[in-house]
Amino acid sequence: MNQQARLSHASKLAYFPISFFAMIMGMSGLTLAWEKAHLVLGAPELIGQLLLGLTLCLFTVVAGSYLMKLATQPQAVQAELEHPVKLSFFPTISISLLLLSAALLPVSKPLSLLLWAIGAALHLLFTLYVLTQWIHHPKFQIAHSTPAWFIPIVGNVIVPLAGVEHGFMALSWFFFSIGILFWIILKALILNRVIFHDPLPEKLLPTLFIFIAPPAVGFVAYTKLTGGIDAMGQILFNVAMFLVLLLVTQFPRFTKIRFFISWWAYSFPLAAASVAAQVMYATTAKAVFGYLAYALLALVTAVILLLLVRTLKAVVDDEICQPEG
Repeated sequence: MNQQARLSHASKLAYFPISFFAMIMGMSGLTLAWEKAHLVLGAPELIGQLLLGLTLCLFTVVAGSYLMKLATQPQAVQAELEHPVKLSFFPTISISLLLLSAALLPVSKPLSLLLWAIGAALHLLFTLYVLTQWIHHPKFQIAHSTPAWFIPIVGNVIVPLAGVEHGFMALSWFFFSIGILFWIILKALILNRVIFHDPLPEKLLPTLFIFIAPPAVGFVAYTKLTGGIDAMGQILFNVAMFLVLLLVTQFPRFTKIRFFISWWAYSFPLAAASVAAQVMYATTAKAVFGYLAYALLALVTAVILLLLVRTLKAVVDDEICQPEG
């Protein structure tokens, strides 16, 4: 029986998906949103602290599980690394480190700096690797392009969130420039795929929410880099809010989708939009942005609570870490 249990555990570990790190991105984003809400909206500081603790625990579990998979099932990790769609989720590891670095700023600057340095270096390596694969590998087709393609390259705009606070202005501008330039390029490519080619598979439909993240995070990063909101900042913010409106009005379509881990793609983009609205409110003091900030904070909190409950149910019902059908 013990041998059978070990085999079962090893089999499940082989199917532990790299996309689980999207959960860490979402939880980190929610933590940042509530930390910002403490400063801007007067929310209790304890909520952000509790969320940070929970996120660090989840990161330890997810990272530990994936390291075990790497140690015991290296062929399964290699298969994900060579998969034309799953490849784009590997940089969620470095992005999780970068977001945790930003969330840890009020708690421990040395630890935040350590995670930022590791996350930034790792993300640059992922960016170079993924771009090299896209350029030189013959396996990619138009059907493989999804909003998840924003993660490895456009994810560079996240680096300044903590980078500026640690004094690395030049490096932060370097990463921001890469992310913003490739956001424009990839946005055109992915919209072409979504509009003129076969619809996204049901499992990947939640990744449409990733469209929100680049302009939302870009806006927050840009205001940190420039110290204010100029015309470029206004453009980034307005594009992010339009995309929130576009996708939220289609919620009835998304509620019909069966649960997949890809549901976590809803979380971080909405959290980024919440932080962006709070930054706009803090900078302009206009009431309309205050109402928007409250609404988005409530929305992302409700969505992530739902995701946590649904993920826990999937774990209990043994729906997670199964072969793809």
